[in-house]
Amino acid sequence: MQVSVENVGNLGRKLTVRIPAARLEDTVRNRVQEMGRSARLKGFRPGKVPTRVIEQRFGAQIRGEALSELIGSSFQEAINTEKLRPAMQPSIATSGKPDNGEIEYTATFEVMPEIGKVDVSALEILKQTATVEESDIDAMIETLRMQRRVWNPVDRKAEAGDMVLFEFSAQATDFRYPENGTDRVGTIIGSDALFKGLEDQLLGHVVDDEFEKDLDFPNDFRIEGLAGKSARASFKIVRVQEAKLPELDDAFLATFGVTEGGLARFREDVRDNLERELTAALTSRLKSSAVEKLIDAHADLELPQGLVDSEARELARQSAGEKKVAVAHEPFLPSARRRVAGGMLLAEIARQNQIRVDMRRVSEALSAIASTYEEPEQVVELYSKDPQLMSGLQSRVLEDQVVDWIAENAKVSEKKLSFSEVMRPGA
Repeated sequence: MQVSVENVGNLGRKLTVRIPAARLEDTVRNRVQEMGRSARLKGFRPGKVPTRVIEQRFGAQIRGEALSELIGSSFQEAINTEKLRPAMQPSIATSGKPDNGEIEYTATFEVMPEIGKVDVSALEILKQTATVEESDIDAMIETLRMQRRVWNPVDRKAEAGDMVLFEFSAQATDFRYPENGTDRVGTIIGSDALFKGLEDQLLGHVVDDEFEKDLDFPNDFRIEGLAGKSARASFKIVRVQEAKLPELDDAFLATFGVTEGGLARFREDVRDNLERELTAALTSRLKSSAVEKLIDAHADLELPQGLVDSEARELARQSAGEKKVAVAHEPFLPSARRRVAGGMLLAEIARQNQIRVDMRRVSEALSAIASTYEEPEQVVELYSKDPQLMSGLQSRVLEDQVVDWIAENAKVSEKKLSFSEVMRPGA
């Protein structure tokens, strides 16, 4: 095998490989013979299909598969010999036909940049800390009760926290909603699900009350024709309901799988869940701080453009969500560059410092993921049987290990926060 390398820019490489055609022909001949011994074709006894028949029917397929595998194995051999680290899969060009007893192909690709020794000792990283307090457990239990509240009709004036069903219409200068009649709407007073100015109008009213009010609708109001406009709104109260929260009894606890140990056991389970969420949030914040400082310290790092483009297209795809619309990837290029740079620098730190993935931490991470599902054992089995899922999990764990290493070797300052400050920033 003959190999030549041409530099195409700083990171681009064009690899030209020549392979003896005999290697391909030997592989094709052996596979044709193997298929002849195993193929079942009408008109021929099993294992007695003539070679010429196999070649006529399957020759092109066999040759294509053999050529693809030969290119794959020889490419791996060539980059190992030339000590090249491709950033992505290469673009292969070949006729696939022998010429002077050789088959030639070219592989064009970008290589990983030479980063050099990554020194993190000067990085100034903020590490936030927090603990789960009894008050946090109380607040979460109250949230869980609120999620299971029931609504009972009441014969009184509507108060804050009540759910009110009402008929509604609004007339702006050039727009009426709805076009004819009224719309039936429901909201909880004080939730701002509609907007405060509207919900406040419901206070103090009882079923069958009818009234009109002038309202200034916010710019982000869900009805486009009313957004940012003033309108005369008409109301008719249909139903007023008050919330009833479940008692902290055995029946309530059983809905969370707590059948023994009572409220004390339930509080332990809530604490475990909150601590798991808090740990994940703090880990994410530390990683963000470390990676951002790492990227800024290597702002001049040249990146493979193919990786950046690929990441930008993935970000664009994610931004579209379930909408079947094409989203241009160019606006996402700056974010993509930082993501690629961060991943590359973390990987380089792992390589330079021989940080290997800790399978114990992988198991712990998988258990934490599985615990959020009703049947965790099925989640564990899913990951165990899916190499792509497991590889992704291992990559995330390895990055977390690298971030821990950075925190041990950089200049770290700590900031104490409350649970709510971590989990609900800006609340």
